[in-house]
Parts: sequence; C-alpha cells; structure tokens
Amino acid sequence: MISVMRSAFVAAIFGAMLLHSAGLATAGEPVIASGIFAGKSGHDTTGGVSLVRNGAQIVVILKKNFSLDSAPDPKVGFGRNSEYDPSSKLGHLRSTDGFQEYVVPAAIDATKYDEVYIWCERFNVPLGVAKIR
Repeated sequence: MISVMRSAFVAAIFGAMLLHSAGLATAGEPVIASGIFAGKSGHDTTGGVSLVRNGAQIVVILKKNFSLDSAPDPKVGFGRNSEYDPSSKLGHLRSTDGFQEYVVPAAIDATKYDEVYIWCERFNVPLGVAKIR
C-alpha cells in the first residue's frame, strides 16, 4: 500500500513538473490574469499569456503556444487602454516562440495594467497585444 502511495505521489510531482515546463500554471501559482495575443502592425503574434503570483513576485508567462513572426528589437511590457507604457518594459523577448517567463520588478505595479505587449522598440510600434483579465 505504501509503495502504491509513494508511486502516486512521485507521479503527481512529475506531472506537475511537466505541466510547469509546458507553460501551464500549477497549484501554488495562482493566475492573476490571462489573455491571448493578437498581432499588430502587420505582424503575426499568437498564443497565450498569464500573470501568476509566485510568492511575493508576479511573473509574466508566455505559454508554449506563443509565437511571433520575425521583428527587430521586440520587448515585453505592459499597457493600459490601448497604450503601451515604456516604463513597464520587462526585457527583450528571448525567443519568437514557446514558453518564456519574465519576472515583474517590484517597482512595476502589474495590477494597474490591462494589456501585455510585445513591442518593437526600434520602430516604436506594437507587434502583439494581449488583453488580460
């Protein structure tokens, strides 16, 4: 009986690790808001995004289905009411596809925003926007 319980526990832990590596929020990471990207400025940007609380931090998670066609100088940041806020920049987009995490610095209040942006800093245009709720 204990061997069966131990096997079930190991399977549950391994399953949670797989879900997290696949870009799906797991227990202990409450989702604050989420949305789906729509392409902007003639770019194809698709996939999901979530903001999750991880202890005292908030983390922006681009899901494993995230995709952006090529673009120069893409950044990740926030906006509100269809306006990008350059002071909310979280960093350079690490990859044009797949799972990615961006820790929101304590100086940025993520709760005051209603959009996540993929922003082209070079040309000052949005590449993709996700309304988050």
